[in-house]
Amino acid sequence: MAGSGTTYFGTDGIRGVAGEPPLDPATVYAIGLALGDDLRAHGPASVVIGQDTRESSGWIAETLAAGLAAREVRTASAGVITTPGIAYLTRTGDFAAGVMISASHNPYQDNGIKVFEHSGYKLPDADEAAVEAGIERYRAQGLAPARRAPAEDAGLRRRYVEYLRTRVAGVSLRGLSAVIDCGNGAASAVAGELFEGLGLRVHWLGNRPDGRNINRDCGALHPQAMARAVTARGADFGLALDGDADRAILADASGRLVDGDRVLYVAARDLLARGRLEPRVVVGTVMSNLGLEVALRREQIALLRAPVGDKYVLEQMLASGAVLGGEQSGHVIFRQDATTGDGLLTALRVLEIMARRGASLAALAEGFVAFPQKLVNVRVREKTPLEQLAATGEAIRAAEAAFANGSQGRVLVRYSGTERLARIMVEAASQGEVERHCQAIARALEAEIGEARE
Repeated sequence: MAGSGTTYFGTDGIRGVAGEPPLDPATVYAIGLALGDDLRAHGPASVVIGQDTRESSGWIAETLAAGLAAREVRTASAGVITTPGIAYLTRTGDFAAGVMISASHNPYQDNGIKVFEHSGYKLPDADEAAVEAGIERYRAQGLAPARRAPAEDAGLRRRYVEYLRTRVAGVSLRGLSAVIDCGNGAASAVAGELFEGLGLRVHWLGNRPDGRNINRDCGALHPQAMARAVTARGADFGLALDGDADRAILADASGRLVDGDRVLYVAARDLLARGRLEPRVVVGTVMSNLGLEVALRREQIALLRAPVGDKYVLEQMLASGAVLGGEQSGHVIFRQDATTGDGLLTALRVLEIMARRGASLAALAEGFVAFPQKLVNVRVREKTPLEQLAATGEAIRAAEAAFANGSQGRVLVRYSGTERLARIMVEAASQGEVERHCQAIARALEAEIGEARE
């Protein structure tokens, strides 16, 4: 890693407050230079750049492009597009890498830089280390940042939209109605064109971005308005996307929210019925509800658990050969179609199943019974290793002892990879048990390293 020990790449690229390190102009320019060096080591290179709707995305893209250009790396802009759109364009086009400017589900003040290699997968660890070393080297030189607007090619976004359309070729969505919330993010520039002509009747929400309203009281983080609109309008289906549209939260016709776990269940059963779930494995995460594991087991499908993060889900999928995987938060990866989670693809796949089977989403999800689960975030002043926290460790062990062999409940405590938060997840057969253990662990954490309860 970098000489000073600075780590820029987290579980989902480089992320922070726009204008502040590591997303100040000087560092963003250094990122472009360092990435350019890494790409040029393998010969001539070109990069496709996309961005979400944050007010800072434009200058970050231009500053990064200037750094790449200084290393003789050509750039093309897809404009406002989703993260999975950039992953698709990178792996199908003549690009050595793709870069998405987005902080996904974070508020507008934040932003990020996600890098994909030509395969469409996230940049490997070795390349991240080389880029980080280069960033440190260029930052030490005190170079003045520059800007260069990459030429925008509207055809790039159209190519991605047309690809998504092919995923449901031959299936008519006519007669179905939906409420779609774009989260005032990247999907605002894509979803309308995608669903136009597919026959789906759509009521739109969150499709008027102003640079500051991305993810604000809308989208996958706040899907309640979408769910209410589904019932108010008598729609068949609801979809809420996050800022870069790599995750989706759905709703059935009754307005009940359908998270990534239920989508995995619906998709796995459909693939199995059509002889396309080989091996009979689904990859979830340590956060996947125990109810998913139980429901899949009834179908003789194994659930493998990866660490939180779509990067780790994908690694487990590649290692196991699984064709389906995802996260409770709505990242779902259909590996035969994409190299990353894609909220729009997820919606199309579920709509296709509904149309092909003539069944409602609620009917398709029958058989999945979620265990009561609670997630609590504790803001911490430092990320002390959990094993060094005596009171916290005692509370965690008490919960684990109550759940015996794990068949009656689970507890998971981890630090966020992108924020100064400790995340507590408890699930059990009863809500009372969940509340009791959640509160005990949270109180211990707050007493030892906490700032304020969220």
